[in-house]
Amino acid sequence: MEFKGIIEAAGELVDLAGVAVIIIGAILATVSVLRTLLRRTGRPVYEAYRQQLGRSILLGLELLVAADIIRTVAVTPTFESLGVLALIVLIRTFLSYALQLEVTGRLPWQQARTAETAPPPK
Repeated sequence: MEFKGIIEAAGELVDLAGVAVIIIGAILATVSVLRTLLRRTGRPVYEAYRQQLGRSILLGLELLVAADIIRTVAVTPTFESLGVLALIVLIRTFLSYALQLEVTGRLPWQQARTAETAPPPK
């Protein structure tokens, strides 16, 4: 197998991994919510479901971006393909930041507030 074929196969494998992460994450999040609902604990499940689902989508998007980079840069490095890659990465990066904000309530570069970093109560 030649280099180009190996890179194409690697890109497809990472693509498959990204889709699998999203699907498996959605299934696991749904099963977790259903188990919580069946136990009738009275705990709210919407936020936990959104967070679990968002995390799996974030990880899947990262893998899909990696696959696009592998295929575009290593296999067909033309100005047109690089432009398409830039647009895809831009859109997926925006989605990642929006999902990160939804899941954690902060952007990736912001520190999580802990007892030590939180301002003192008034």
